[in-house]
Amino acid sequence: MSAQHRSRQLELLSPARDADIGIEAVNHGADAVYIGGPGFGARASAGNAVADIERLTKHAHRFGAKIFVTLNTILRDDELDDARRMAWDVYHAGADALIVQDMGLLELDLPPLQLHASTQCDIRSVEKAKFLAESGFAQIVLARELTLPQIRAVADALPRETVLEFFVHGALCVAYSGQCYVSHAFTGRSANRGDCSQACRLPYTVTDTQGRIVAHDKHVLSMKDNNQSANLAALVDAGVRSFKIEGRYKDMGYVKNITAHYRRLLDEVLEQRPALSRASSGRTTFFFEPDPDRNFNRGTTDYFVNGRQDDIGAFDTPKHAGLPLGHVSKVAKDHIEVVLDEGVGALNNGDSITWFDLQQELQGVQVNTVEALDDAGTRWRVVPKEPVAQLKDLRRDTVLQRNRDMAWERLLRKKSSERRIAVDLHFEETPDGFALSLTDEDGHYARAELAHAHERAQHPERVEPQLREQLGKLGATIFEAREVTLRLSKPWFVPAGALNALRRDAVAALEAEREACRERLLPAAPVQPPVPYPEDTLSYLANVYNRKAHDFYVKHGVKVVEAAYESHEALGEASLMITKHCVRFSLSLCPKQAKGVTGVQGTVRAEPLTITHGDEVLTLRFDCKPCEMHVVGRIKKNVLQQARAAEKASLKAVPMQFYRTRPPAQAR
Repeated sequence: MSAQHRSRQLELLSPARDADIGIEAVNHGADAVYIGGPGFGARASAGNAVADIERLTKHAHRFGAKIFVTLNTILRDDELDDARRMAWDVYHAGADALIVQDMGLLELDLPPLQLHASTQCDIRSVEKAKFLAESGFAQIVLARELTLPQIRAVADALPRETVLEFFVHGALCVAYSGQCYVSHAFTGRSANRGDCSQACRLPYTVTDTQGRIVAHDKHVLSMKDNNQSANLAALVDAGVRSFKIEGRYKDMGYVKNITAHYRRLLDEVLEQRPALSRASSGRTTFFFEPDPDRNFNRGTTDYFVNGRQDDIGAFDTPKHAGLPLGHVSKVAKDHIEVVLDEGVGALNNGDSITWFDLQQELQGVQVNTVEALDDAGTRWRVVPKEPVAQLKDLRRDTVLQRNRDMAWERLLRKKSSERRIAVDLHFEETPDGFALSLTDEDGHYARAELAHAHERAQHPERVEPQLREQLGKLGATIFEAREVTLRLSKPWFVPAGALNALRRDAVAALEAEREACRERLLPAAPVQPPVPYPEDTLSYLANVYNRKAHDFYVKHGVKVVEAAYESHEALGEASLMITKHCVRFSLSLCPKQAKGVTGVQGTVRAEPLTITHGDEVLTLRFDCKPCEMHVVGRIKKNVLQQARAAEKASLKAVPMQFYRTRPPAQAR
């Protein structure tokens, strides 16, 4: 199946921390929004009440946009029934799909909602993607690490109706999603249960097998942020149909700006490909110029989409350095003077500035007050909120960036977009008065009538322009007049109040018709009998945390199922993270990079490295054939003790234990 023969609709999928942000995502052009429900989402502190989900769905559905609710953590047995109830609650609130990781959910009495396979499902292979599509998933988010040819291979293998989703912007987890246990091993906080401690953003010292320091206090597991702006057309051609923005912890300004940025880019792709269409209705007008560089970012990378790149890491700092600002021209006791680079906007009270110290560590300070020192606005007196003497290595000629621009933030706090659905209006006389018919861009039709006497106008020449103007006043609605036609035997006088009432009735009827015609997404039917899973043995990497998930895999032919890492069966050294990122490659120590290395791929073996942060020690092992890195370590004793104490205190919280070896034949 060629990627070009997939769904004709392109979907821009935006994140929402809460309903208000979700509403603005829709207003700024999102075709769909993903948001956490009351619980069980992979962002533990980004949950939302069912009433807020309902408020968001009602707004989104007016434009034909969809709401996907995340239920994508792994669950204990005692949590399954609460998760099932939540699924039904959000279904009744109007949600269009559930994003899930735990296969145990597929064994429950779920509502007739579409199921989307979360990024936590770690979908890297054709076989895994095909299995999930044949097991009841209508939409599948592919691993961020895939290349364009790999994405195309998955698309070609899947049913035409299966939607391929891909992350195009935002923070990057260094691990394959769902394949990171460092947080749980060190702190007891499970990334697979929505509570990652982000150990990957810490600084580490790297040493080789002889104890020599290779890198000192570098953020060697911290990735730059994903930005696929230049690759959208290629991703479309490879078969991607849903373009996902990361950021359920991000603020309103981020979601507005990044959604607007990708809305424009996808609209350009659609203009070049008339056979494709948007996945929702209306056009968005922006009252600002979208610029993804203005939001928090660690620098940008397109990761592995175009093959392995040399510079994908944010090794110097996991913080946001900001945009170029200028340089320090003078340092005084209580202020500094700054010369702005050409074209840089004015400084503002409350801005934040950054610079790199002599050790190349990022430093920063918030500005208290600013004062322009010349009419051109190029020289500024800046009073920081901290004593100048305490600002490390801030001296004359220090290059500055700005990572918080209050003028930009104020701009995005205001109304920054308007989304309208094009509608044609037809006004005509009837035997008893007048009628107004509306037909929107999607073909929905509504009509309203007004009983009113046919009165001759005192100024016939004004009737037509006044009617067109009055009927086209749709500013308080979601519609925008595209064409207004009149069919009158004479230029009748119709009072403005009567026209307004007729227009309101017609608009209300059209909205009601759009809602009546809206079809909920249908769940994908799993293939019967159940298709076999690609492997017959699952390790802790499959994240099986409850009996229902175990039963799901057994039903699909798996013979041995290990419990999830959070069940604490893998107590020795284990791969706590598997990643496509290679520290050796990034530090130019990969044997394949060495001059004169020959041989087929896989014959080169790289020695392990060690990374340390305080008393935390991890081993980096390199699997050169698939070009992957394993971060190896043990669970901390105190974490294990705390977990076992919690299990004793609450028998309900005891995780499921499974057999660890293949059972004898008679037991199967």
